Amino acid sequence: QVQLVESGGGLVQAGDSLRLSCAASGRIFSLYKMGWFRQAPGKEREFVAAISRSGSNTRYADSVKGRFTISRVNDKSTVYLQMNILNPGDTAVYYCAAAGDRSAVVSDSPQDYNYWGQGTQVTVSS
Repeated sequence: QVQLVESGGGLVQAGDSLRLSCAASGRIFSLYKMGWFRQAPGKEREFVAAISRSGSNTRYADSVKGRFTISRVNDKSTVYLQMNILNPGDTAVYYCAAAGDRSAVVSDSPQDYNYWGQGTQVTVSS
């Protein structure tokens, strides 16, 4: 089992930045690919970003490319999501997730992730 706890959400204005953190415990963190997803009210959960076990490979949704950066520090069992130039369309609950499969593919599908955090709310006002 892997336990994931997100933090860093909040209420910001358009154009501001936030950094989300996700702390993992329970298993060897470096064995898991990590992803960030988000879900806005009335919408399906959508992919935001993902990172490989070593951190050398990343993947982003087109809507956040160039504004968001995913990173990880395996020694701290933590994955981060730096979010810049936020806009109201980024308002959602943000979830981190862990994928334990052995493939090298950094997936954008929620079905490929085994463990999920409880989520942290990000609200961007205009």
